[in-house]
Amino acid sequence: MRNVWIVLRREYLERVRTRWFLFGTLAGPLLLSAVVLLPALVVDSGPRAGDRLAVQDRTGVLLEGVAERLRAGGLEVVPAGTSPEETSRLRGAVTEGRLSGYLVLDEETLRSGRVSWYGEEAPGSLQGLSIRQAVVTTALTLQLRRQGVEPGALLAGGSLETTVLGSAGSDDAEGRFLLGFLGAFVLYMVILLYAVAVMRATLQEKTNRLVEVILSAMEPWHLMLGKILGVGAVGLTQLAVWLVVGGTAAVVGLPSLVERGVVAGDLSGLAGELEPRLGLVFAGLFLAGYVIYSSLYAAVGAMCTTDEEAQQAQLPVMFLILVPMLLIVPVLDQPASAFATGMSLVPFFTPILLWPRVVAGVVPGWQLALAFLLMAGTVLVVAWVAGRIYTVGVLMTGKRPTLSELWRWVREA
Repeated sequence: MRNVWIVLRREYLERVRTRWFLFGTLAGPLLLSAVVLLPALVVDSGPRAGDRLAVQDRTGVLLEGVAERLRAGGLEVVPAGTSPEETSRLRGAVTEGRLSGYLVLDEETLRSGRVSWYGEEAPGSLQGLSIRQAVVTTALTLQLRRQGVEPGALLAGGSLETTVLGSAGSDDAEGRFLLGFLGAFVLYMVILLYAVAVMRATLQEKTNRLVEVILSAMEPWHLMLGKILGVGAVGLTQLAVWLVVGGTAAVVGLPSLVERGVVAGDLSGLAGELEPRLGLVFAGLFLAGYVIYSSLYAAVGAMCTTDEEAQQAQLPVMFLILVPMLLIVPVLDQPASAFATGMSLVPFFTPILLWPRVVAGVVPGWQLALAFLLMAGTVLVVAWVAGRIYTVGVLMTGKRPTLSELWRWVREA
């Protein structure tokens, strides 16, 4: 196994030292984190000089609620009287630049949520939306309380409490749906990205005739196994960095955004899903899926001579990994259905389709064990077949082999 370790180490170091790996591993998550965190930092930075806003409340009941919500959005709010003299003074303050504008709340605001803005310039789209939301939420709260209704739950969008009879189910469908979709998408992208990398590495060495020199010192299956493990280690490294950076951004930034209304919803349910057990399942699905597809892609790279041939030959393998992504919506919608269960137990689909079902809490222990057992068996079969194709194909040149020739390679290698 010393040869396998040498190839593994070479493949790993060759990739992690490149600029593109550093960019994709660090710059990508940092950019995504900046998108999440910067709004929170801007909101937390306090009022700016141009965000001083006066409010004239002609209803006598809206000022307190509107002012509180506007301040939470980063505006400095100045209560103002409703007399004609006060209105004239506010116009002068706007003209002189001491106010960015002033709002007028009247009886029409209570009835329809209409609010009047006066300023040298119209508010920006986001600021205008924030003002309208603050006014409408305050007016709705007041009207609901006048009817004897507690507005908090209604204005938050309500909730759907579900009880699944006879089996385990989800008590936080929205959070689990989001976590299931994002996890499945990440698995699809990372498995595909690094499996194709194995194919390209094989094809490059074969094209450069370097493989003939390498195989004079080791067995072909040692080279194939070392490539799969080395590129897989790169994938695990990148996944670990993404999870750390993304998790940090979520813990630091998202609660602040939710608290200030920049992002709607409650993250407590989603945070509760991030258990260590789910992390182990996610890593296991990645490893199994990666080994299955990287073995197939290694075989594709071994039996092709040019990039054009490889692009055509990889279509059947691409179809295998694309199908579960096409099925992800019905599986997410009904994770406990017979269709979702059956599709998630197909070994080629399991790495992507089992994850949303695990997150939804509808996978019993025996199904989880069966899924990993089937994937383990598939890994052995696919690796054996791909290894025999690789053994012959990596030294072959000329036209791409036919199916009958591939079968002969498998029997005679």
